[in-house]
Amino acid sequence: MQKYCLALDLKEDPQLMAEYKAHHQKVWPEIIQSIKESGITLLDIYNVGNRMFMIIEADDDFSFKKKAALDEGNAKVQEWEDLMWKFQQALPWAKSGEKWMLMEKIFELK
Repeated sequence: MQKYCLALDLKEDPQLMAEYKAHHQKVWPEIIQSIKESGITLLDIYNVGNRMFMIIEADDDFSFKKKAALDEGNAKVQEWEDLMWKFQQALPWAKSGEKWMLMEKIFELK
């Protein structure tokens, strides 16, 4: 089992933020299917202000490279990503075109 945390910002517009949250109450079935098919077993998204945090648990065969390749070939995923970009904005230090950014784990309580 692998665990990843990622971050992304939303545009600071209360109406857009509310719409984004509403979309995530009714995620398209094709998106759920694509997530599961990539090897992701748990995906949670948290929000504070305009900052979003995503926590992913995935099987040992999961990789972001493999997920990206699957997503590129899936028209419905591309449609969803285009729609979500209406609400999202890259973190200030993101490279061009980079959306969700992988966070570095700096502490773990055992």
